[in-house]
Amino acid sequence: MGYKSLCFGFFCVLFAYCVYSPVPENIEEPWKVRFMDAIIKMTSFVATLFENIGLMKYEEVFLTATAVYLTKPISDENITVIDTNFSDIPVRLYLPKRMSEGQRPAIIFIHGGAFVLGSCKISAYDYLNRWTANKLDAVVVGIDYRLAPQYHFPAALEDCVFGIKFFLQDKVLVEYRVDPSRICIMGDSSGGTLVATVTQLLQNDPEFKDRIKAQALIYPGLQLLDTFLPSHREYEHGPILSRGMAFKFVSLYVTEDKVLSQAILRNEHMPRESKHLFQFVNWSDFLPEKYKKNHVYTEPILGKLNASYPALMDTRLSPLIVSDSQLQSLPLTYILTCEHDVVRDDGLIYVTRLRNAGVQITHDHIEEGIHGALSFTRAPVFLHLGFRMRDKYISWLEENL
Repeated sequence: MGYKSLCFGFFCVLFAYCVYSPVPENIEEPWKVRFMDAIIKMTSFVATLFENIGLMKYEEVFLTATAVYLTKPISDENITVIDTNFSDIPVRLYLPKRMSEGQRPAIIFIHGGAFVLGSCKISAYDYLNRWTANKLDAVVVGIDYRLAPQYHFPAALEDCVFGIKFFLQDKVLVEYRVDPSRICIMGDSSGGTLVATVTQLLQNDPEFKDRIKAQALIYPGLQLLDTFLPSHREYEHGPILSRGMAFKFVSLYVTEDKVLSQAILRNEHMPRESKHLFQFVNWSDFLPEKYKKNHVYTEPILGKLNASYPALMDTRLSPLIVSDSQLQSLPLTYILTCEHDVVRDDGLIYVTRLRNAGVQITHDHIEEGIHGALSFTRAPVFLHLGFRMRDKYISWLEENL
């Protein structure tokens, strides 16, 4: 009894500490954000503890916690929901029931979760895709790609590419009455990473070039070269997504070797032969002055990691490092970034590079925004910020798709 009481008291103190951790002053609904941030920090603490004593791996704790939010393919009076497969890739389809004289637009949704967590079937994403299908009278396709660390890079990307190419077949588009000239790919967080890469790859594929009208990236992470960007330092501890958690998960997409994640946190993970790639992610050149603040750019230490990971120099993992010529052919683009977000600067740099390349782009930057807010539109926590993000994205689709 005494042991249980001691453990309970310890976790109460830890939770109180997390709840009262400071959050940026301009964040709306600060107590809700503090509560969610505390839950995530507590889960991370437990996950680290369980991993250290050999009870359960770090990511397995989070997978167990998020599994309760998975939903069934339940249709309603407006939308038919179907779980099926495209080229052996699991997908969830949202098909409007209302009669339509013409063809419908389509949105292909790629979920976030740092390549390790998540599913298009999680309640917040299911809600978003239902809302999108109903609001736009559009076919929505959610892709349930394979997750790390069971499946390493480029498994998630390959699933997205294969699934999307299957959907883009003329016979499939005809079956679902989709207008082939009105297709958008959308994703949040690491889903935004996959969207950026998939769109680049499709534009370079003669068979699928110009088949995508638009891409939408919501608070995307877009590079793994430099992990000391200003936003990485300013929001090292979150809220919601901390630097340590982000790079711990993303490194699992490359390898389960903890040496890599530790090197990434020190910004000492890139090989010497990667030096030429830093011209594409040099934040002192591409980041607006407002976000540089008092930070001084220093080149990362190269060649210190003995192990070799070719994925670190692969543009399919870091779509921000493609050349300017590869950016020029990209379609209409929407990017949403958040001020209080560890991966904020990835999105801001991509916005600058796309504009310099002549890509037609709409950029929404939310000054009071935090990472992951789009996921807080279902119980147990509802954030007005998440609904505002949803509405901004939907409004852009209505005007441009």
